[in-house]
Amino acid sequence: MQELLLIAVGAALVNNVTLSQFLGICPFLGVSKKVETATSMGLAVLFVITLASLICSLIYDHILVPMGLEYLQTIVFILVIAGLVQFVEMFLKKSMPGLYTALGVYLPLITTNCAVLGAALTNVQEGYGLVESVVNGVGISCGFLLAISLMAGVREKIAENEGIPKSFQGSPIVLVTAGLMAIAFCGFSGLI
Repeated sequence: MQELLLIAVGAALVNNVTLSQFLGICPFLGVSKKVETATSMGLAVLFVITLASLICSLIYDHILVPMGLEYLQTIVFILVIAGLVQFVEMFLKKSMPGLYTALGVYLPLITTNCAVLGAALTNVQEGYGLVESVVNGVGISCGFLLAISLMAGVREKIAENEGIPKSFQGSPIVLVTAGLMAIAFCGFSGLI
């Protein structure tokens, strides 16, 4: 139990997929303008990474390894992720059209979000079993959700601030903020 907790906390904070490993930067910067939209994207990524970790672990352990096809892992994982994203996209389009529109092009980009593929590949590289893979996937996606939600909150406050110099307004201040957040998350590496 303690090992699973360490995997989850390590994935969420110490090795935060966005702020420590710099994966998933496109949706992190693109969808973090409003907290509501950022949280929704984070929840969609949580769903996709968790299910992808589960399904990819099962496929890898029970199909690819026994058949000696480990070299196909990246292709298989991308296909699984694409299928899950299609499911999320269809669900949101039918049940939450406003959110579907708000997420826009970033929703299908979850398929190519390297954070999702990175989670599946990390599970294989670390030799995690099914339970550890799912816990790692939840930890990674919770870390992404935390990072994108924090960034959105900061960006909402920045948008209200009139004291930002003109040369820093827009993308420059967002990138500076992301850098400062990454430095702050590096502090977690001393905790575990």
